[in-house]
Amino acid sequence: MHILLTGGTGLIGRHLCQLWRGQGHRLSVWSRTPDEVAKHCGPGVRGVARLDEIAADDPLDAVVNLAGAPIADRPWTAARRSLLWASRITLTEQLLAWLESREQRPGVLISGSAVGWYGDSGERELTEASPPVKEDFASQLCIAWEETASRAEALGIRVVLVRTGLVLASDGGFLSRLRLPFRLGLGGPLGNGRQWMPWIHIEDQIALIDFLLQHNEASGPYNACAPEPARNREFARCLGRALHRPALLPMPALLLKVGLGELSTLLLGGQRARPVRLLAAGFTFRFNDLQSALDNLSSRL
Repeated sequence: MHILLTGGTGLIGRHLCQLWRGQGHRLSVWSRTPDEVAKHCGPGVRGVARLDEIAADDPLDAVVNLAGAPIADRPWTAARRSLLWASRITLTEQLLAWLESREQRPGVLISGSAVGWYGDSGERELTEASPPVKEDFASQLCIAWEETASRAEALGIRVVLVRTGLVLASDGGFLSRLRLPFRLGLGGPLGNGRQWMPWIHIEDQIALIDFLLQHNEASGPYNACAPEPARNREFARCLGRALHRPALLPMPALLLKVGLGELSTLLLGGQRARPVRLLAAGFTFRFNDLQSALDNLSSRL
């Protein structure tokens, strides 16, 4: 199978390349730095700076669209909002225009999204059938991203939308930012700690994307998060236990709001999301329990 990835050098993309290389698939990664693709994704993975480097008569079986500038790296200034929008929506529009120009098109497009699609939902339990609860900037970004990707259906392409929670991994992502303060004994809940955190172990994230790729009947949105979300204070307690450190120092909500502006809504809000459609389709999570997931990663943090 020939698979094209965007965002292939990111955390999820790197792990997908490792899995699919092992399965014998041929991989191409659309990247701003194509010369570095093999270093990040493995030998034999081709990096392309432009989509037209993939020949029109080169069969393409699947596209996995994960590109997007990190949403939580810095406050959402006007310039940052424009970058976040362009790195997701504008890039996906470019991808669709290229796919439309091809006579031979892939059978499936798996496109990234996030549980932030729902907005801050408080105590409401969310399934893929739930509408957005609060359309803040992160929600609007995900909604536009999904709507853009869904236009590939008009090209005869099966579209799968993966609404990812907080990915737990030892080599990047959310935990990499928490490693130092928790190891110094400075970790703790954010705000009142009651907000829900939909989480997923990196192994389950990779497995479910592969599962959705292989199942021809899979289409539409899927919540990519463990069956049991955790509250922020539980997450802090479990991470402290996994690292053998206290997790007692809360970060006041006011400080987060002053320092991060609207970006603080990502940390002080949350989604009580459940992977109803994945479970119904027969996917089995390896890590259902937060403590076991963090314990599995702790020796590598």
